[in-house]
Amino acid sequence: MPPYLQLAEILAGRIERGDWQPNRPIPSELQLVQEFGIARGTVRRAVAVLRERGLVFTVPQRGTYVSPPAETVAE
Repeated sequence: MPPYLQLAEILAGRIERGDWQPNRPIPSELQLVQEFGIARGTVRRAVAVLRERGLVFTVPQRGTYVSPPAETVAE
């Protein structure tokens, strides 16, 4: 498995466990680079995977945030 997908799985686990709360920012690229000792491009690709999965959203000039949980529709 490519390193960016391994990182995406680790970060997704943090979101799913509730380590990172909805509508709160995730650590910056630089913080993740330092924590995992990997290249910034790897972090960017991992975050892009999380964005594609709907787990995070990015606000230009602000950062990347944990997406709120999907609302369930009551019948």
